[in-house]
Amino acid sequence: MAINRSEIQKIVSEYDPDKITIGVLGSHSAEEVGVSAKAFGFPTVVICQRGREELYARYNRHLFDHVIILDKFSDIIREDVQKKLLEINTIFIPNRSFSVYVGYDNIENKFMVPIYGNRFLLRAEERNAPRNQYWLLEKAGIKTPKKFNRPEEIDRLVIVKVQQKRKPLERAFFYASSPEEYYRRAEELIKADIIDEDGLRRARIEEYVLGQKFNANFQGWALKDCLGDFEFLGFDDRKQTNLHGVLSLPARDQLSINVPIRNEEIGHYGLTMRESQKPLVYEAAERFRRVCEEEYPPGMIGLFALQGAVAYDPDDPEQKRLAFYVFDVSPRVPGAPCVGPTSPEMRRLTLKYQSLLRRYGVDRIESPMDLPMLEIKFAAENGRLHEIVT
Repeated sequence: MAINRSEIQKIVSEYDPDKITIGVLGSHSAEEVGVSAKAFGFPTVVICQRGREELYARYNRHLFDHVIILDKFSDIIREDVQKKLLEINTIFIPNRSFSVYVGYDNIENKFMVPIYGNRFLLRAEERNAPRNQYWLLEKAGIKTPKKFNRPEEIDRLVIVKVQQKRKPLERAFFYASSPEEYYRRAEELIKADIIDEDGLRRARIEEYVLGQKFNANFQGWALKDCLGDFEFLGFDDRKQTNLHGVLSLPARDQLSINVPIRNEEIGHYGLTMRESQKPLVYEAAERFRRVCEEEYPPGMIGLFALQGAVAYDPDDPEQKRLAFYVFDVSPRVPGAPCVGPTSPEMRRLTLKYQSLLRRYGVDRIESPMDLPMLEIKFAAENGRLHEIVT
């Protein structure tokens, strides 16, 4: 049975607001969480899986006051583990690894630790879930690439998004311009044991948008009356292996090799956008916020990203108007630490929240993760923690 938000609100109302601990799963963006939590004076706890704990328990031990090592991440729902987290007044920050390895059923039905954000929105990231991210984007009226329901419908360049066979966090994208090319590329990946037939059946086929990719990062505030609606934090794009390794070769050498292309995200780099086009991104974020509030109350709390591209709008016959096409949503911490040091938006946000930052002994906004910490700090100070958790 799904956890009722009022149950979580009751739990957090019994916390000591002066002794809030920030918790995170030891993967994806845990370092970023640890750094920002420490900057705002919070104790921290990281949940690690045995064999994957060195980065947090050894190399970055200074970021975490408590390290809990489990045989598998999903053991976080054990009664003794949850009891420990509740005893130290933990507010948990969900990342992509938390969703994948702990599982949505466990998160929605068994994990009684207060989560900063909306635990019921996490499942919407899955392409095959009901009321998923694509459903939300369509309902919000946000431009998305054309979807093809069957390979036989392909009449232009498409990207096929398939879950990898052995890596639940990764997808094995491939490209095709015709049904024949689709089946040929799919067969190559199946023979290479990268995908399987089940993953292919559940794959999404969509038009490949010929434009510059921009992953737009935002912070959605829960305490709107004090902090506002949402903030734009900056752009990033992804580096992927082995795709970018292949692209770094001269064209003739690319054509001479025969290896399956993998789109496994291995890094990020920062981008900026011409100011004249930024309103496109703000509008998309505002539309997404509104539809989330309607369909998944209390809506989008915390960091989120709209991954898309800017390209010419096909509805404009003169091809002079640009549009922002969104092809993926991250309804949780996007995990793009490059945004902090590369985004000019950080200076703007520092100026906007300068007096509040000074109250908490923080000089400036240096990371997107600083925004969630700012709201948690403010909520704890003002008796409003129940408004920012689910």
